[in-house]
Amino acid sequence: MNKIRQQFPIFSNQGDNLAYLDTAASAQKPKIVTDTLQNFYLREYANIHRGAYLLSASATLKYEESREKIAKFLNAVSAKEIIFTRNATEGINLVASSITQQCSTGDTILLTELEHHSNIVPWQIQAKRNGLEIQYAKINPEAQIDLADFKLKVQKFKPKICSFTMQSNAFGTITPYLEMIKIAKLSGALVLLDVCQAVLHGPIDVQNLDVDFLVFSGHKIYGPTGIGVLYGKSEHLNRFEPYQGGGDMISSVSLAGSTWAEIPAKFEAGTPAIAEAIGLGAAINFVEEVGWDTIEQNDRQLFLNATNLLNNFVGVEVYGLKDSQITSSILAFNLVGVHPHDLASICDQFNVQIRAGYHCAMPALEALGLHSTARISFGIYSQESDLLQLEKALWHAKKLFKV
Repeated sequence: MNKIRQQFPIFSNQGDNLAYLDTAASAQKPKIVTDTLQNFYLREYANIHRGAYLLSASATLKYEESREKIAKFLNAVSAKEIIFTRNATEGINLVASSITQQCSTGDTILLTELEHHSNIVPWQIQAKRNGLEIQYAKINPEAQIDLADFKLKVQKFKPKICSFTMQSNAFGTITPYLEMIKIAKLSGALVLLDVCQAVLHGPIDVQNLDVDFLVFSGHKIYGPTGIGVLYGKSEHLNRFEPYQGGGDMISSVSLAGSTWAEIPAKFEAGTPAIAEAIGLGAAINFVEEVGWDTIEQNDRQLFLNATNLLNNFVGVEVYGLKDSQITSSILAFNLVGVHPHDLASICDQFNVQIRAGYHCAMPALEALGLHSTARISFGIYSQESDLLQLEKALWHAKKLFKV
């Protein structure tokens, strides 16, 4: 694990005692990713798909190789089912805009109370524009989706689409996504699965899942910011109208009108994030080189140790499920008597980075009667010494606030 950690330059540049416990917000970058970005900009840069010269052809090849790599990573039927977006948020917006155009007034969208704001707000915008209804499956006091309520709402409202997360960014709980997908599919609903938190912790197989759409952000899986992935079954993407208009997404343009390119180009208007897409491909290479066995073993051990630390620390309240089979890599908690933002500031004095607040999941926290929490989350570079530093910070906070 030390050899893996050494591949992340920030830990040598910031000092060996940097305890970065905010991977759920954004993962640090291995050297293979930063080197790939730098090399492309310094030695290989050109625009893609347009130039009849070697640099452009080479850049185009690398860009499309990343698409192929991600298709294989997700086990998609074809690379044409992989759309590069700015992030998962844009992917959800693209699907929400496209799907709702094909709905009728009064149709229902089913979400859950556990979602990140990016899987709520786009649907609310489109529902308001198109006269649609949104229903939310409830969560229980352990921050897990109430599967019976989800099933009841599917049967009662017959939603056109069900959109939900695979793993909560606020509490780390892994949803019963396989059962949820099955329930939704049996009712004839389409399914969008948000795997932003899960994609760096275990393999994703879109054919086995049988989801219609899936999204994640590159920066969550050790890749660059500004690049995301939308997977969509070809049958749906082919019938969608373009999300944006511009260059490179057309077949022909005249003053009288335009025709569209085939997927995936139809949804990638303008000059894309070329370097970032290539950098994401390098991040996928890194994850595959480390291997899922190593990643999952590190996750399990850290989660177990962190759970033991927080559960046994007097004054700490931990939220959500504590079962490592249903929860992974993320823990939400509060130190009673200390505001999470104050705790985050104190942790920073010990070179420990944690997240504090609503975590872009206000409905989820409010469902549990919470206003804000502290949150720790792990990546492949996380280690036992990070937890020891966190423990020191917690003791200092208790002493400082006399709690």
